[in-house]
Amino acid sequence: MKIIKTARRSLLAFVCILLLACDSQTAGKGAGLNLPELKGQWVLINYWAEWCKPCLQEIPELNAFARDQAGKVRVFGVNFDGVEGEALKALVQKFDIQFTVLETDPASSLELSRPEVLPATFVIDPEGRIAQRLIGPQTREDLERVTALK
Repeated sequence: MKIIKTARRSLLAFVCILLLACDSQTAGKGAGLNLPELKGQWVLINYWAEWCKPCLQEIPELNAFARDQAGKVRVFGVNFDGVEGEALKALVQKFDIQFTVLETDPASSLELSRPEVLPATFVIDPEGRIAQRLIGPQTREDLERVTALK
């Protein structure tokens, strides 16, 4: 139980840092901590790769969900292959990813196992708890159902 509480605190801190750091399409580690920024928002962390056809099919759904639920949800992408810098920015542009893509994989800081199957999405509730781990491509409707947002 103590491990779960520690993981939740780490997750909450990480998500708060993300919210402060993500003014552009790609973001690094960020700095600062502002808990009010997170309160009441769902957070999705989606793992994708350019060679993963279902991942690429899912991107427009994630874009639409992030756009339609702005203010209630923050969507973050993580390139599974660890692409960084200009190469990552080029992929974001190539695949028209409209949500923030992180340069650093948060799995170790969140004390989570990296997904073994793609696409994979971690859904974090407004209280900072991991609500679900979704495997396979999701639709906007799937994400609305999981987060109870319409």
